[in-house]
Amino acid sequence: MTRTSQLLHAQREPVPARAAATVLFLRDAPDPQGAPGTTRLEVLMSRRSDKARFAANHYVFPGGSLDAEDRLHHEQLARRSTQTADALTYAQAAIRESMEEMGVLLARNTDGRWATQAEVAQIDRNQPLLPQCARLGLTLAADALWPLARWTAALEIPIRFDVPFLVARMPEGQTPVTDDAEQFEPLWCHPADALLRAAQGEMTLMFPTQTTLEHLTRYPKVQALLDVLQALPAGQMLWETLPRGGLVNGKVQRFMEHQTVYGELALVCPDGQLHHAVGWQSERPVPLLKNVMRLTADNGGTMTGPGTNTYLIGDPATGYIVVDPGPKPQGQGDPHLARIMAATGGDIRAIVCTHSHPDHSPGAAPLQALVAQAGFATPVIWGLPSAPTARAGSQFTPDRELPDGATLALRHPDGAAHSHTLRAIHTPGHAANHVCLVLEEDGLLLSGDHILNGSTTVVDPPDGNMRLYLASLQKLANACETSQVGFILPAHGYALARPLQVIQKLHAHRMAREAKVKAAMAHSPDGTPEDWVAIAYADTPQALWPVAKRSLLAHVEHIRGL
Repeated sequence: MTRTSQLLHAQREPVPARAAATVLFLRDAPDPQGAPGTTRLEVLMSRRSDKARFAANHYVFPGGSLDAEDRLHHEQLARRSTQTADALTYAQAAIRESMEEMGVLLARNTDGRWATQAEVAQIDRNQPLLPQCARLGLTLAADALWPLARWTAALEIPIRFDVPFLVARMPEGQTPVTDDAEQFEPLWCHPADALLRAAQGEMTLMFPTQTTLEHLTRYPKVQALLDVLQALPAGQMLWETLPRGGLVNGKVQRFMEHQTVYGELALVCPDGQLHHAVGWQSERPVPLLKNVMRLTADNGGTMTGPGTNTYLIGDPATGYIVVDPGPKPQGQGDPHLARIMAATGGDIRAIVCTHSHPDHSPGAAPLQALVAQAGFATPVIWGLPSAPTARAGSQFTPDRELPDGATLALRHPDGAAHSHTLRAIHTPGHAANHVCLVLEEDGLLLSGDHILNGSTTVVDPPDGNMRLYLASLQKLANACETSQVGFILPAHGYALARPLQVIQKLHAHRMAREAKVKAAMAHSPDGTPEDWVAIAYADTPQALWPVAKRSLLAHVEHIRGL
């Protein structure tokens, strides 16, 4: 776990999230752009009061906070056998709120007919709903609601909700009538039209509303969405999220768990502080913790993504360890090495290369020379020597070898509590001499090229080996458990959260790809690797097939037990 003493920003206690429920009423309506008789999905929205404390003047779906009564009388609801007590509580709240705000009543008569507009008109929105429905012979239809997603408001928001978004068809024969107190201007709209209006400044949307509308654009008809939701295991949703905010060009933008920057925001701003700038640049280091900085080399491309990450571990009192000093210098006064020197003040105690590839290790010796020229003790270059199988451009010989389990420590004058220790984990697979590092005091895994963010690494025989790669993945999973690793710092891309899930997903991806390679080999037993790539990597841009072929050969070796 990361030490609180190393966090960049003062800790804060987020406002507790209040339980609430939201319902999306959907209908199929005539498509004005389609052929006569064609329909498209529409969703019901309304505009919140401009005097509301929360989301004033925003367009929203109906919903609101749970009441104590929502947890009671579930026996009076029409429900599916798989709906839990919690699901029924949220369903009852969604039905009650949609009646209060929009005059839409999700309830049936004893013969199965939906409540009529005349029956809805007899409901007093300011009085308890269940007794009035019982008097009219109506039963709330919790079974008509299907869970779509769950949103927990970002940690920095002053008024926060934890809310499932539920979906239901609009009851036939009813017309929404807003209360004109909290909600105004009932609006049926196609999701893409609402997004266009928001982009043009005609509607204001909250992030969850906008994201949900974007998802709804995938479904041409209501039943297409319901088919997906009804096929999910009981209680499962399409997504559950706690968005995090980052600064993009100085403006706040929200991100969800599947987006590449999410883990880094969780690392740098764990309590939701809006301080971390998102975006790639090479001119200055990016602080991740007080004792960890990332400086990205200006070598972005197809194989390196935004560029190769150099990590600077330590602080002015302990000096620094530089991990992966980067590619071959661009002549005298190389800007990347100059920036490393400036960020560390030249006080570099050790240089570590995770492996010998040309975007990681060539900068080591020139950086070592710069440190000595600046008057500091010459730092040792650590790592493992390249194997005989390494390509000509990937030769590397360290000053000292860094075997599996070895540690490098920076000691603080005030004692061990402020020290920084890197432990080596030999992880062959991407390269025979690949090493990952665990920053033990803060639960960080520096994964080199073994685990990347936004892509999968190339396993290129003979120096790369798929069997060893997969074994090293398991070794890293074990290390993450024993060392309580909370984040991964890859050599390319942003920091990653949930290390065990990342590793599990990466392993599953490799196995799924290997199954495709097996199928390609079975389909064309006399085929060439080029033939197999076209089948096994059909989901990959053809321009990348020459690179994919390298990993395919590694899979072929693994399949054949080589």
